[in-house]
Amino acid sequence: MSSELKKSKRQVLREKRQREQQRGRVISIGAVVLGALLIFGLLIYPNLKPVDVASAASFERPNADFNATGDPNAPITITEYSDFQCPYCKRFADDTEKQLVETYAAAGKVRFVYRSFGLFIGPESQASAEAAYCAGDQGKFWQYHDVLFANHTGENVGDFTNRKLEAFADSLGLDMGAFGSCLSGGKHADRVTQDGIDGHAAGLQATPSFVMTYTVNGETKSQIIEGAQPFSAFQSAIEAALAEMGQ
Repeated sequence: MSSELKKSKRQVLREKRQREQQRGRVISIGAVVLGALLIFGLLIYPNLKPVDVASAASFERPNADFNATGDPNAPITITEYSDFQCPYCKRFADDTEKQLVETYAAAGKVRFVYRSFGLFIGPESQASAEAAYCAGDQGKFWQYHDVLFANHTGENVGDFTNRKLEAFADSLGLDMGAFGSCLSGGKHADRVTQDGIDGHAAGLQATPSFVMTYTVNGETKSQIIEGAQPFSAFQSAIEAALAEMGQ
């Protein structure tokens, strides 16, 4: 009887250990499944979810040529140094650019040029600038420019990841193979870097900044307009330059 009792106790202990081992395996499997779900939720699902692209209110750019618009022989050239991540650049694009282009570029008085100047905000500034130039290779720089600003919500918040930049291009009907190769290959990286170098050489320290150049009696003159100024500020500067040139 005593032997049977000891055997029964050993069996109970063995079964208890087996249950604990089984419970441990279940917990381990559950932890693995939970970890997989977390990885899927954090890393994989965002890349499967469709990108919502806000539509842009684009407008006609006369004589559009890559990143420039207006008559190449216009008496005044205004070069904007901007950053697609910059909220003040977005303000200028939303509030002033259209009126400036329609009033002076369309009239042949101003050649308006966009260059990037966002080396100090973050990597999305560089990526979006390169992407805009890649779109320019397919004749849609300005349309892409408008889509970028339409989808801007802040600085370094993930607005311009490569996946989103590709979605913007796709929304404009670009050749995605050519666009993807351009962007991933860094085709315009040096151009974006040179934009920044030229901006610093001109003495610019903020975005947006505008360099207005014109010629009077063979002498090239320049003026810097800094910040997201209203149309009236550009109008005053342009009219003064035209008057100085006798136009």
